[in-house]
This record gives sequence, structure tokens and C-alpha cells, in this order.
Amino acid sequence: MVYDTLVAVAVGMCAAMVMIVTIVILLSNGVLDSSGFENPSELIQSSPGYQALIQVWVGIWVVGFFLWFWRHGGQTIGMRAWRLRIFSTVEEPVTWKRLIIRLLASLGGLGTLLVLFDIKHKQSLQDRLAKTEVVHLTKAANDHKSW
Repeated sequence: MVYDTLVAVAVGMCAAMVMIVTIVILLSNGVLDSSGFENPSELIQSSPGYQALIQVWVGIWVVGFFLWFWRHGGQTIGMRAWRLRIFSTVEEPVTWKRLIIRLLASLGGLGTLLVLFDIKHKQSLQDRLAKTEVVHLTKAANDHKSW
């Protein structure tokens, strides 16, 4: 989780930078109203609308990071480093809907704490609800060429 958090923070920072630079360019060229502020950064810092726009944009990119990696290979970068992979516990493929359920049920990592109390199955809340499981792979199985 620490590895993926670091990558997600980096993705969020890059996404924020792109949105802030875009807003500054639009404000500087008069495409957006500067509302009497001389400096675009002052307007962005004082405007709840611009702040919400940036936060939603960053959130979409961070959520997209997890969903895309889970959907394409079943592993995020951090999961790959630790040889963990998501598999379906039912005979259906892991769909976008199930991945969104998994992401929401993780509660920012708190859903994983259920593993400590679920002695029999060792499944997190997100895995139970999304009908998935996280499996520790061998070195050979973790090689993407073997898929």
C-alpha cells in the first residue's frame, strides 16, 4: 500500500500541475475572467470553484490509476513489486463495475484491516464485496510474459 500511495501521490501531483498550468494560461490570456485579481495564483487560491475543479481532476486521475492497473493485469506497480495480483473468486471476469466496488469498499485502505479479523478466509472488505482475492505469486508467475 505504501508503494502504491507514493505512485498515486505522484500521479495526483502531475495531474494537479497540468490543471493549474491550464487554468493559469486561460486566465493570463483572458479566456477566463480574472475577477479583478492581478495574479492568477491568488484567484485560484481564493476560489472554491477552481479548488474543487483541481481536486476533482486529481481524484479522477488517482482513481483511474488504480482502476486501469487492476483491469489491465490485475496489479498496480506496488502490487507487482510484492508479487500480488487480483483474481476473481467467481467464474466471471473482473469487470469495471466490480473494480469500482472494490475501490470504494477499500475505504482508503481501512477495508484491508478486515484481513486481520477474518482468520478463515483472510479476505479484505473490498475483496469480499467485489468477489476478488489477492494472491501472492511466485517469481515465475509474476513475469508478465507468462500471462
